[in-house]
Amino acid sequence: MSDYVTLREPYAVSGQQRDADFLGMYLFLGAEGMMFGALFCLAFAYRTVHPQASALAARHMQLWIATANTAILLTSSLFVALAVHAARNGARRVTAAMLGVALALGLAFLGLKGVEYGIDYRDGLMPVIGHPAAVREGPAGLFIDLYFVVTALHALHLTIGLFLLAWTAAVVLARRKRIPAQAVVVEMTGLYWHFVDVVWVFVFPIFYLARG
Repeated sequence: MSDYVTLREPYAVSGQQRDADFLGMYLFLGAEGMMFGALFCLAFAYRTVHPQASALAARHMQLWIATANTAILLTSSLFVALAVHAARNGARRVTAAMLGVALALGLAFLGLKGVEYGIDYRDGLMPVIGHPAAVREGPAGLFIDLYFVVTALHALHLTIGLFLLAWTAAVVLARRKRIPAQAVVVEMTGLYWHFVDVVWVFVFPIFYLARG
């Protein structure tokens, strides 16, 4: 069975190189997960201490947009998984096509997020800019601030993921990365994208479903 890597120094066998690739990615994603985990723990603790204020803040968030974006991201992860499967089977064009669909879905997520932020600005929810709404006064305001910190950080990671998807699709289509011999490149991009997806799966209930 192929290890989907092109052997390079200092590795003696391809399996060793593949294990090192995955270990490096897991360590990186673990560090990123700790950062998001700390923010989630803070938000959950705040919900526990101020349940009514958190529910009030959550009721001002756009649940319908968040629900649509959740479906979009889950679907994009499906296409990334299909891209990895295609890469392992040497289907170059199918791999690039699946990554392209995931890229389009990711852009749709950002577009809806932009619409949501526009509504938040109109409603006076954004910190610093705009005319603050009454809900920003008191404990509810801090929960809203946490929401903006976490969702903006997630959007940054998703944007990085979009660049990775575009780059991976381009190098596979241009044969700069050979598949299945170098399918590990697609696998690494897929792992990062799935991480972004998993983070959102936590964002959605912690903030949007706090309305009680």
